[in-house]
Amino acid sequence: MANIGELLIEAGLKREKLDECRKESIASGESLDRTIATKGYLDEPAVLQVYSKALGMEYLGNLEGIQVPADFVNTVPVQFARNYNLIALGRSEAGVLRVATCSPLEAHPMDDLASIIGEEIDPVLAPKIEINTLIARGYRHKADGVDQALADVAEDGDIAGLANEIDDSEDVLDVSNKAPIIKLVNTILFQALKLRASDVHFQAFADRLQVRFRIDGILYDMDTVPRRVHDAIVSRLKIMGKMDIAERRLPQDGRASLRIGDGEVDVRISTVPTTNGERIVLRLLDKTAKLYTLPEIGLTKENEDMLREFLSYSHGIILVTGPTGSGKTTTLYAGLTELDTTTLNVLTIEDPVEYSLSSISQVQVNAKKGLTFAAGLRSFLRQDPDVMMVGEIRDLETAEVAIRAALTGHLVFSTVHTNDSASTITRMIDQGVEPYLVASSLVLVIAQRLVRTLCKYCRTTRPMTEEDAAKFRKVGINPKDMNGETPCAPGCEECFQSGYAGRTAIYEFMPIDEHLRTQVMENVTATQIKRSAVSRGMITLREDGRVKIRAGLTTADEILRVTQMDME
Repeated sequence: MANIGELLIEAGLKREKLDECRKESIASGESLDRTIATKGYLDEPAVLQVYSKALGMEYLGNLEGIQVPADFVNTVPVQFARNYNLIALGRSEAGVLRVATCSPLEAHPMDDLASIIGEEIDPVLAPKIEINTLIARGYRHKADGVDQALADVAEDGDIAGLANEIDDSEDVLDVSNKAPIIKLVNTILFQALKLRASDVHFQAFADRLQVRFRIDGILYDMDTVPRRVHDAIVSRLKIMGKMDIAERRLPQDGRASLRIGDGEVDVRISTVPTTNGERIVLRLLDKTAKLYTLPEIGLTKENEDMLREFLSYSHGIILVTGPTGSGKTTTLYAGLTELDTTTLNVLTIEDPVEYSLSSISQVQVNAKKGLTFAAGLRSFLRQDPDVMMVGEIRDLETAEVAIRAALTGHLVFSTVHTNDSASTITRMIDQGVEPYLVASSLVLVIAQRLVRTLCKYCRTTRPMTEEDAAKFRKVGINPKDMNGETPCAPGCEECFQSGYAGRTAIYEFMPIDEHLRTQVMENVTATQIKRSAVSRGMITLREDGRVKIRAGLTTADEILRVTQMDME
């Protein structure tokens, strides 16, 4: 077996850091690989590749497209898989079950798994995020126990007597010895996380409480809960969000933290009183969600090259714009992952912090304590920064501080809520920023939307109908270019019969060149700015959508749905 210490040093870990981690590993009882990854001295893929060489275990950096064997899902409880980050990848040619793990030094979970399934196991190393993503995909069709939890609630006479105690971080996998109402709420939330839902709605009707999940931007009706449980569920969710359970006539906002095994999920809870009782919506931010890189977010080669060029700038503002839930933060983070954080000081202020990056200093907005975007950004200027990201420019104060930072030699990333790239400029001027400041500080505006992609498991084409041809013409594609075929997906178990699974983005990149700067100084309209940019080669959202339709990634319906407000 190769010397692990020497291999870790070869991978970039300094010898004194290795000695420090060894001492801490012995003192804490945590394995060396976990200690190194936790401290951020080496990222997890690098650590796992070292152990792959040392232990002779296969390493897979990406588990995309792997089908989890049905017998594994039916035999191994999801709680076990999530707690120990273990998932089957299929069988080898010799018929041995291959199981992915991110803990090469922990043998006990593997031994327990071999006992549960009653066969030999071949361990394979993979990053924790990839394993968690595959667990969610593999188990999403398996019954979660919502029906059983509902039955338990029905049998429980004392519904209102729910447990008011809550840990700082509630583990939704832990449903043993819990009051029936807590078990029901935890089970619904776990189901939502398995299905990659971004929001959970508890909508009150006269005769029932309807649970709805937003998946890939679309709302789906899920479980129906008896009306008599409504108050208990509302109280439970309010307790989780540290809200006032006695106040039922006014809207309230709260926050909670959930655990799934050892993964963290931030939850923002909002209640509003309606005629049928309180309605609650939960926004889920899964900290174990995959952090995307630039090649994975749907950029064309030209746009990717352009963004890399602007990321190398020493100063200026890069703005990403689009409606709520259009993937703006994901794009900014994909850009941040490209930066060399060993030579650059990178700071972010967000509300909330959506992804954790070990090499970047991230600050959470706290309006009650006076920590706003503007206040945080102002403090950053005294922290010797190179690159700063501010979650959103929503007022004149934040805009002015961001511009001052850009003009004094810093690269600033941020987001704005506007329809397209051109209207971002006029929005900033409408907020009260002087046109000459916008012209001199802004370097790039990116508008984007998220479109659902056709399910790769059932994606196909069908003969084009007249209705299809009309949609292609509406989106700007000549039907003749499609060779008489329309990309489609009839629906399968993987995509809930919807035909769509996952999302990609369509983009509109508008670099601020000298011509545009002159127009901004002259205070021209957004329409004139856009026409001018298009005449000089700017690819609009709809044009980028056309590229993705021709590639068979999405449909004309999707592009029309998300670009209905946009000018060509």
